[in-house]
Amino acid sequence: MSKRSNPLKVFAFQGTSEKLLVCLRPAMSSVNHSCSNPSAFLLTGIPGLEAAHIWISIPFSLMYFMVLLGNGTVLIVIRLDKSLHEPMYYFLFMLAVIDLVFSTAVIPKMLSIFWLDSKEISFEACFTQMFFIHTFTAVESGVLLAMSFDRYMAICKPLRYAMVLTNPRIAQIGLLSLARGIGVMIPLTCLLARLPYCKGNRIPHSYCEHMAIVELACADPTASDLYSLVVATLLVGADSMFIAFSYSMILRSVLRLSSQEARLKAFSTCGSHISVLLLFYLGGLLSMYLQMFSLSLAPHTQVLVADLYLTLPPMLNPIIYGMKTKQIRKQVFHIFGLVLAPFLPPAGDDRLHEERW
Repeated sequence: MSKRSNPLKVFAFQGTSEKLLVCLRPAMSSVNHSCSNPSAFLLTGIPGLEAAHIWISIPFSLMYFMVLLGNGTVLIVIRLDKSLHEPMYYFLFMLAVIDLVFSTAVIPKMLSIFWLDSKEISFEACFTQMFFIHTFTAVESGVLLAMSFDRYMAICKPLRYAMVLTNPRIAQIGLLSLARGIGVMIPLTCLLARLPYCKGNRIPHSYCEHMAIVELACADPTASDLYSLVVATLLVGADSMFIAFSYSMILRSVLRLSSQEARLKAFSTCGSHISVLLLFYLGGLLSMYLQMFSLSLAPHTQVLVADLYLTLPPMLNPIIYGMKTKQIRKQVFHIFGLVLAPFLPPAGDDRLHEERW
């Protein structure tokens, strides 16, 4: 491994936020100097449910804890266990990093609104948060596509698997997914940052959501609206189409298995993967179209749908993709066994104690 590139280093984001701010600062600074623009926005949290914020914070706090615990565990296990330095686990590592960045960009500020009524967010911080949310949504879509291709090659083309999915190629896939996410979001962020915002500074949302910000603009936002709609539809459409093709080919290969037990196991695994994919893609499209077309739904319903979309997939991904993987599950139980061993009563037989985990 020492002479080969390590894909685990692809998603080391040291200094990334500073570099992104440098790229975006010219557009933002030109707006901030205008007297018609607020120096800060006010996030309302869940519109109409402000009195219940403290109760709403409980499930979101638990979900964020599960995000940190689940994805952090996946990162530690894959990083420490060299037997897991394989393509499938590299992609799981990338997905865990994305989920941590994705959720941390949103949930801490959301909880500060629920707990402390800390609603103010600076102009630049608001656009930075929006940039991270949409960028890493696109990056996660790319990694999910790569993971479906990995499973397709492993099951349908096993003899070519090692030749196609080499470490350098996995690193290239990770970098390409990151570059694609940044590339599609920089134009949108610049378009939005150059708009004058003179309709107030109150955002009826718990984070800086694209369409909620556009509502405050006092200039025509058609260009940014069309760009976001076209990019989201094409990006999600292309990725989901290729993912659907990969899993259809996988299911076709599974149906040819002679063992009924093997077929049931494969169907169980594929079914859980597909359910998470549907939650990610359909949930994202639902959230976007609800905000974009202002359907006759209560504002708090639209905001809750968007908030759940940002918290449920990062919480479920390490469970579905990580804990359902035998090798990761085995290592997790081993680590927890070592951590809990000093607090457990003696088992009498050390070998029996080890076999429990």
